[in-house]
Amino acid sequence: MKTDRNRKALIAAAFAGLAATVMTAATQAEEKVECLGIAKAGQNDCASKTGVHSCAGEAKVDNDKGDFKRVPKGTCEKLGGTVAI
Repeated sequence: MKTDRNRKALIAAAFAGLAATVMTAATQAEEKVECLGIAKAGQNDCASKTGVHSCAGEAKVDNDKGDFKRVPKGTCEKLGGTVAI
């Protein structure tokens, strides 16, 4: 009886931890913005906004105004970039 209760408590704790992890990941994903002009060459997150290339990691120069990195909301301007609209 005691073992069954301990097992249920352990399972409940595991599910609670998993739920917290999923919630944290979802929250972090929502708090990121596309920041133009801060990506280093080869470190952009997606296609160029100006059409120079069509894939992540293809930026040819540092800080191109058409390339972006996803950064936490509120840090883009501090890094010298512009938030993509």
